[in-house]
Amino acid sequence: MSRALPAASPPFFGWRVTWAAFTVAIFAWGVSFYGPPVFLHAVHEARGWPIWLVSAAVTSHYLWGAFVVANLPALHARFGVGGVTALGGVLSGLGMLAWALAVAPWQLFAATLVSGSGWAMTGAAAINAMVSPWFIRRRPAALSLAYNGASVGGIVFSPLWVALIAAWGFAGAAAGVGLAMAVTLGLLAARTLSVTPEQLGQAPDGDAAGPAASRTGVHHAPLPGRDLWRNLRFATLVVSSSLSLFAQIGLIAHLFSLLVVPMGTHLAGFAAGLATVCAILGRSLLGFLLTPGRDRRVAAILNSLVQVVGSLVLLASGGTDIALLLSGIVLFGLGLGNAASIPAMIAQSDFAPADTGRVVALVTACSQATYAFAPAAFGLLRDFATGPHGLFAAAAAIQLAAALAILAGRQPSR
Repeated sequence: MSRALPAASPPFFGWRVTWAAFTVAIFAWGVSFYGPPVFLHAVHEARGWPIWLVSAAVTSHYLWGAFVVANLPALHARFGVGGVTALGGVLSGLGMLAWALAVAPWQLFAATLVSGSGWAMTGAAAINAMVSPWFIRRRPAALSLAYNGASVGGIVFSPLWVALIAAWGFAGAAAGVGLAMAVTLGLLAARTLSVTPEQLGQAPDGDAAGPAASRTGVHHAPLPGRDLWRNLRFATLVVSSSLSLFAQIGLIAHLFSLLVVPMGTHLAGFAAGLATVCAILGRSLLGFLLTPGRDRRVAAILNSLVQVVGSLVLLASGGTDIALLLSGIVLFGLGLGNAASIPAMIAQSDFAPADTGRVVALVTACSQATYAFAPAAFGLLRDFATGPHGLFAAAAAIQLAAALAILAGRQPSR
């Protein structure tokens, strides 16, 4: 008499969620992060409004997004990660269309409230919220994979926006991309992102069920309310992340135009793409190397120091030596992708599991509110400094300050 074989357990669902988050990141960064610089030019050309006015709208987009992302854990708790992500896709699409259809400055700034909300619901903190419930030991690798979608979004959407606007006009391009984003994120939310490990009876990493604490080795006390803001680990993580992203975005915003003079348009475009490819490589390498037990703050320090060296190589180029410029771009680019993913990894190791989502959301909000002013600040420095030297030196100094800030947080809070 044959015995019935036990039913096979379903495959671990966490990697499917990670690939869904990767796809969300492609759209989120491609539309809401790499899109606004293209929108700035499109709105300026179509309406004739001054650059400073449209630039202020870009800043408004990021600042409002920072406000919304600070409240993202509460939105997730009430409506679920899947529901908020689907709404973020719709708001991003509507926000883009509103940018294109604005015929008065107040309408443009109203559009930034919609687009900024969509960015907050699909950006860095949202990606962490999608992936984190499914992983503990392998969270660095999973987050690195998911956040690589951000770099792919830049590679795909930066030229795509230019081509679509040239072919269909700004409104047509915004409508087409917005519809694709809303439909794609809606399907991912319904089929993948709304599923929880508890619903499938699966433990993080696909392991056998067991106490989470035994797998993480993390035993930090919860930090409710204002206790979090008084915590040294949190304060230094906020400062370091804000400084690092400020330096990155400030330099990247001006890098292409700085490279056009010595390299020409085509080689400058290649160099910008090289930085993005290096960002993917650097993020993937960190996710592979950052195994359980390794100090994630040391990884953050090394990441900033690599960018310090890259900035100094750019400075040594004098803005004219092409070999040194390309070498500096490679070094600086290797750290680009990790600025968004490392804070989430540090949050997992430095805080209680119940606080991790709030820590990531608040660090993201503070960083975004800071880097919103980076292009303008570096622009002023560029105007008052002679050549590109001031920008490269400033990027090196700010990244060094970021490394020192994260080092200070290695000491336990009192």
